[in-house]
Amino acid sequence: MSELPSPQTVLLVEDDPTNVRVFSKILSKRAGLNVRHTENAEEVLAIAQAQEVDLVLMDVSLSHSMYQGKSVDGIRLTQMLKENPDTAKLPVVLVTAHAMDGDRENFLKKSGADDYISKPVIDHEAFVKQIQSLLPPL
Repeated sequence: MSELPSPQTVLLVEDDPTNVRVFSKILSKRAGLNVRHTENAEEVLAIAQAQEVDLVLMDVSLSHSMYQGKSVDGIRLTQMLKENPDTAKLPVVLVTAHAMDGDRENFLKKSGADDYISKPVIDHEAFVKQIQSLLPPL
């Protein structure tokens, strides 16, 4: 009898409790994924370096996050993940409510992220497919 592979894990880096609930529910119920959450920049880097997650869903704003005493946003945190050889291959998806023309390309280029989703997420099925397409194969 073969064991089922354990579900993949998404790290949700988000400072809005409502978004945390909504994303967690969609990802766990519809996609069958494990979801971890933190908005603590040092925790994000530690979790990523320990290879405890398969994908990071990164809020762009992160109004409360600090790293080494300085305010840090999702763009900077993504840059730090992508600059580190240990975490560079970890897929990072930026999530933002501030979606203006040109933002997607600008944010992706600036951060090195793998993809971009604008909030609010209306089409849950498309959201799940987008996340699943970026997860490494089991």
